[in-house]
Amino acid sequence: MRDDQTVHYFAYGSNLDPGTFLGRRRMRPLTSRVARLADYQLVFDLGVGRGERGVANVRRAPGDEIWGVIYEIGLRDAAHLDRTEGVPRGAYRRLGVELELAGDAVAAGYTLESGRGRPGRKPSLRYMGLLLKGARYHGLPEHWTERLRSFELAIDERAGQGELFGHPRDSRRR
Repeated sequence: MRDDQTVHYFAYGSNLDPGTFLGRRRMRPLTSRVARLADYQLVFDLGVGRGERGVANVRRAPGDEIWGVIYEIGLRDAAHLDRTEGVPRGAYRRLGVELELAGDAVAAGYTLESGRGRPGRKPSLRYMGLLLKGARYHGLPEHWTERLRSFELAIDERAGQGELFGHPRDSRRR
């Protein structure tokens, strides 16, 4: 695999957060730009745990949009990202997309999509915090951060255990 070749990856979920993408995943993008994915909807239908918590996914939805970041990354980083996101195990798969950038520019790239989603899932307070932190960090449009804030939050089933030890439960809404 050549190290000098690059691809464009569109992040819309927790990979917007620099602590996740740069920190935990150890990615080193060459560039990052705000981008819009037209005709798709952001959903949180990938289950985490036994409760109602879910993580981000994309669904085709003509007329809708998702705002995020297009990262230019090397092929080795792209392969590493696939492994950390569960692509080899079928959790996600690469989806080729055309993205709109500032100034009417268009870029071809890929994002991650899963066919394993189930209705009724919601983002946790912690997970939504990652998306909002990433949206602020990258300067995504205010109307998009407001839309993120409008999602109903999941009750974190792990929080009930914390109540036994005097820790308060996550609230459903901020």
